[in-house]
Formats: sequence, structure tokens, C-alpha cells
Amino acid sequence: MSPSDARLARDTTLAVLALVALRLVAAAWTPLTFDEAYYWMWSKHLASGYYDHPPMVALVIRLGTMIAGDTELGVRLVSILLALPMSWAVYRATAILFGSMRLAATATILLNVTLMAAVGTMIVTPDAPVLVASCFVLFALAKVLETGRGAWWLAAGAAVGAALLSKYTALFFGPAIAIWLVSVPKLRRWLLSPWLYFGGLVALAIFAPVIFWNADHQWVSFIKQIGRGRIEDFHPAFIAELVPTQVAFATPLVFILGAMGLYALLARNAGASAARVLISTTFWTIVVYFFWHSLHARVEANWFAPVYPAFAIAAAVAAHLVRWEVRTQRAVDFCRRWAAPVGILMFALLIVQADTGLLSGYRREATVRSVGVGWRELASQIEAVRVRLGATCVLAPDYGTTGWLAFYLPRGTCVVQPTQRIRWVNMPEPDPAQLTGKVLYVDEARALGPPLYLQNSYTRIERVAELPRKRGPLVIETYALDLLEDAKGEVIDHALPPELQ
Repeated sequence: MSPSDARLARDTTLAVLALVALRLVAAAWTPLTFDEAYYWMWSKHLASGYYDHPPMVALVIRLGTMIAGDTELGVRLVSILLALPMSWAVYRATAILFGSMRLAATATILLNVTLMAAVGTMIVTPDAPVLVASCFVLFALAKVLETGRGAWWLAAGAAVGAALLSKYTALFFGPAIAIWLVSVPKLRRWLLSPWLYFGGLVALAIFAPVIFWNADHQWVSFIKQIGRGRIEDFHPAFIAELVPTQVAFATPLVFILGAMGLYALLARNAGASAARVLISTTFWTIVVYFFWHSLHARVEANWFAPVYPAFAIAAAVAAHLVRWEVRTQRAVDFCRRWAAPVGILMFALLIVQADTGLLSGYRREATVRSVGVGWRELASQIEAVRVRLGATCVLAPDYGTTGWLAFYLPRGTCVVQPTQRIRWVNMPEPDPAQLTGKVLYVDEARALGPPLYLQNSYTRIERVAELPRKRGPLVIETYALDLLEDAKGEVIDHALPPELQ
């Protein structure tokens, strides 16, 4: 490595470390989202599968809380630190595929300043580990291309397997790799090599525990996720949401570079054929599916996480590998120069807004309900009411409220969602004795009181308090606390989920 390349690698490392440090500070300051609190409950009862997702997110949280405790930082710690191997993998993959350390450094920084990576690793969800695994898929495939050694297919299989343990969308890596091999003549020999299929077996072996868990639970997780792909109605209006959300998640300047890079890879012969086709197939195989999906249902912005490593590499290609006409080159240079500052600023403003509401003048916006601002204070008030009344358990109507209550109430407090029990199938059932006397039901205030099935389950119901959850002067929600007494019979609803009915 030349002195200039060594200096570039050092500067890139320092920049990534600084971005990770910024996320750690933001993570310690920002209350959990309801999904994070839900996944934190998973982490207390590790299993090889869950109703919503494979198990990797629970393992990531468990490792973090073993180090930093059951705190916001502890829940998010390992997810944020995963940005380090993610950055190494995308740096090495880019350097191998395009032979440029400068291009590799740019791809690494651009990936890290997207909101997909910055928020996606700070707010711990299945998207964080799948993003990291996706980088290692590209790295292993780049090594196959560079070395011609079949053993690297085992590494590729391991990376795909890790991605599958994170999120089911990683299944698209299979057809993407197949298209890559078929499209590049010199790579077709791998279709006849046992190494390719050994790699597939490695991925299958890593993913096998999830298959076994689903087999033991009526395939519910597979049915739930695959069911999202059914076409029942035609709603092309959802397509209109795709581009704006990805502009935001990529940040505008990175999005412009990425779009230009994808064009260059397809039409401008930017780089060697095998490298160009690998980035293009990895990106477009998943994106084409989501465009199809959006014809009938909403596609959430974070679902695109597996394509972001390829997108960042494409953005770096546009920034360094293509000579554009003069006016276009000026725009490219502007985007390259300001993409990182703009991305960092957007991340900082998003965290400030989510935690304080200051930027919107304390009015409602997208983050106000999903981030648990105000829950620590609300939970202390709920606990005071619970202790005063002698309630032995707290009931909640949904998994989000259940997660927040379990995290912010004192450890060991009985917190139960009596419905949708498939979500809690890996956890011990609550002690029936805790549900037969006095329990506290916590839900957003409604004039009708608790749902009918709870009204039929308890002899006496009394509204005992209404408490606000606030962000600054804004009341986000008002929660009603209803005291339920003397259960008539079974409180827990063990009905099958809709997917199995």
C-alpha cells in the first residue's frame, strides 16, 4: 500500500469512528422506539425464530445489554458497533471490484452518512444486521472474482446465511447471484462447480434453525411475511412513495450520486464487466421486486436496506470513475463534497427533532408516536398508581405499549399483552394468579373503556387515572388506566393469529 493509500485508509477509519461515536451519544440520549422495546423483550428469551422476524436482532440486543445493561445505550450498543465491520467489508469489496482506494473510501463514507445506515444502526432493528451482512456478501463475491478460489463461496454462503438470520428479504441474494453468474461469461464455470452449491448448503445450514422453528409453529413467520407479497388489489399510487422516501433515507446528495452511478454501471461501461454486473444485479433484483410489491401495498423505506451497500458503491463510481460533461461534472463534484456534511446534519437534526420536537415547533410529525419520548416519566406515574392500588400485573393492548411498559417499569413487573399470544410464544406464560385479582389495563384513553373481551373477563372495572405522555409542551397521547378486578375465567386470549385462521 502506498503512503497516500495508507493515509486515505487512516482518514476513512477515523471518520467512521467519529460517526460511530456520534451515534453512541445519540443512542444514549434517545428513548427506545416501540419496535426496539419489543425486540428487547425477545432478547430476554432467545430462540431460533419469532413471529415477525428471524432471531439476529434479539441476539444483537442481548450482546449489547450484557455489556451496558438494560439501558437505551445497552440495547443499541452492538448494533451501532456493527458499523465497524460493515465499513471494513464495503471498503474492501469496493477496492477489489474497482481497484481504487479512493473509490473505496468514498463508498464507505457515503454508506455511513445515509440515514439508512446512521439511523438504521442506531435504532436497532433487523435492518442493522442485514445491512452489515449484505456488505459481507459483496466482499465474499468480490474475493471469488479476485482469487478464483472456490472456497470463497463458503464465505459467501455464510454471509447470506447471516443475512437470512436477520431478515427474510436476504432470500433475494440467491437470484441476484445466479443472474450475475449467468450474465458474465467468464463466471459461468461456477455454475458447474461444487463450491457454489457448498456455499448454498452453508447458507441453508445457518438458516436451518429458523426453518425448524417455523415448522414447530405452523410456519407462522413464513406465512406472515410471504403473505405480504400477495396481490389482492391494484394500488399503483404506492409507487409514488418509493422515490421520496429513498431520497430521504439515502440523503439527497448521496441519492443523486447513486442514481448516476447506477446509470453509469449500465450504460457507461464504468469498471470491469463482472464488477459492474455484480453491483447492478445486487441492487436491481431487490428493487424490481419492491416496485412490483408497491403495485398493491405500501413498501416501507427500511425494506431497501440490503441494497444500500451496492448503492453506496454505485455512488462512489459516479463520483470518481466516470468523466462527465462539464456541467454534470460540477454537479457531481458538489454532491461528492457536500454529501457527508449534509448527511451528518440531517442525522443530527432528526435526533434533535425526535427527542425534543423543537424543529417543528412542538407540533406532531412522523417521529412523535414511534419514539418513546416521555415514557420514562409516564411509566413512573403508572407504577405509582399500580403500587397504590395493589395491582399485581399490567395489561396492554398491543406489542408496542407492552414493550415500552416492560422496559420503563421496574424490572420484574408483570406486563402482559393478553391478545396476539403468538408474538410471545417463546416466553413463559404469565402466572394465572397474577391475573385473577387486581390488574391495571393501560391503553390510549377511549370513552368506551377496555375492549369488550376484558369487560367480559372481569367483574369490576374502574377508570382510576388518565395520564399524558408528553414531548415538551406537546401531549402525544393520553393514557387511561383502568383497574380490573376479580377475573371470571381465562384472561389470556389464545386464538390463532389471522395468518393461521
